[in-house]
Amino acid sequence: MRRVRGVGLQFNPTILREIGLASFKDAPIDFAELLCDMFAAPLDCGYVLDPAMRPALEQLGAEYPLLAHGNYGGEFGFQPLRECAGVKRHAEIAREMQSPWYADHMFYGEHAHSYMWSSPLQFSRAEVERVAGRAAALQDLLGMPLLHENAFYYAPFPGADISEAEFMAELSTRAGTMLLLDLHNIHANSVNFPDFDPWRYLRTIPLDRVVEIHLAGGQQLEGFYHDLHNHSIPEGVWKMLEHVLERAPRLEAVTLEFQGLTHTAGSRPVDGSWVPMIAADLDRARALWDAKRGRA
Repeated sequence: MRRVRGVGLQFNPTILREIGLASFKDAPIDFAELLCDMFAAPLDCGYVLDPAMRPALEQLGAEYPLLAHGNYGGEFGFQPLRECAGVKRHAEIAREMQSPWYADHMFYGEHAHSYMWSSPLQFSRAEVERVAGRAAALQDLLGMPLLHENAFYYAPFPGADISEAEFMAELSTRAGTMLLLDLHNIHANSVNFPDFDPWRYLRTIPLDRVVEIHLAGGQQLEGFYHDLHNHSIPEGVWKMLEHVLERAPRLEAVTLEFQGLTHTAGSRPVDGSWVPMIAADLDRARALWDAKRGRA
């Protein structure tokens, strides 16, 4: 297994199909994060990896160490754990990538993607009790560390009795799992919800459980700030990154996310300005990493 350490880029459909690998051949990229959903075969067929995606997986694996990330695993809903895509597909794909860990959003959902995207779990002690056991069992089935990613959301799930940061802290401690800290999700939630304090969040979350960080930029649309991964990283996110780099002893990876029109037709379109925009954010992230953590 190749060690993942430093600054990387999430090679999602926008990067692979609309921009292309060649655009980043000289960029300071230490690893590639891949979405297991992109590479998974349908659940009703007899194979795990989509044969059409194997060449891309092999090409990326030859260039970089790989990280496995899941969007639609469904692990934290109510269907039997072994029937979830995260177990039936993503676990084996993550092992084929030789990923050192598997990260997934803390989304609630069943079956249809529309029930899952940006629908957070209820931040309550009851949900900690329910989800911690599933998370520990999932980590055992994966055979590698499980990282929970904090979510961007359009509304908190009703009935919360603790904060999101308290929820993530208690869940990871009880389950023996780790964290992927998405700093842009924190930033976006703080823009949209006046009582969401990003610095209180960072004081509450156990930074000694943070293994990976996500960075991104977003867009204001119709009075709401969206986590669209389509603009340069905001200054507030850079300030949080510097803070966490100094205080997260187990941090191994800082991953940049950029995405095109997949989220919404109102998103900023991909054009020739995207490559220098991404390159500039990669350079700045690498400079911060080197200053705070030493050369990757």
